[in-house]
Amino acid sequence: MTISVRKIVRHREETLRENGQELPSTHVVAWVAAVIANPYGSGYVHDLVTTADEIGAEIGRLLGPACVELLDAPVEAFGKAALVGLGGEVEHGSALIHNLRFGNEFRTAAGGTELLPAAEKVGLTGSAIDVPLKHKLDAKTRSHHQTITLVIPGAPRPDEIVVACVAANAGRPLARLASFGAEVAR
Repeated sequence: MTISVRKIVRHREETLRENGQELPSTHVVAWVAAVIANPYGSGYVHDLVTTADEIGAEIGRLLGPACVELLDAPVEAFGKAALVGLGGEVEHGSALIHNLRFGNEFRTAAGGTELLPAAEKVGLTGSAIDVPLKHKLDAKTRSHHQTITLVIPGAPRPDEIVVACVAANAGRPLARLASFGAEVAR
């Protein structure tokens, strides 16, 4: 089985100032998403794993390295998402992105070791999905917990799934929370 891609969307944003403060370095976020035909069709499918195993690496290779390349900087934080059209179910998207064949492609491209935080849901065409990001080497690094909103006008159609990889070159702009556990160590 191979994936049927309708479109690929690339997005890169650079933040130079936050809340009136100039940032010490430009905060860059990039995401690459593929709008694909839902490989499970509509309705209930009992075995989701076989298909996810067959196409997971293909989707990961399509998106992961492209996201890292678009970021054009060392990746520090990453995440993933699946937005399923109304003809499918959330489990269809979950099967694709919670598959190590998919995740390992992105993790390898990003130089990460942590599990990729994820968001998945069913939505109308043009729906937004908020994608959580965490540090690629230590998910407890609070400065890197951030959320990016992803929207593709015209997608997903009811018979499609949007699958995305997201990367950032740093933690949140102006992050200044104490390290993990500091509040209970006092």
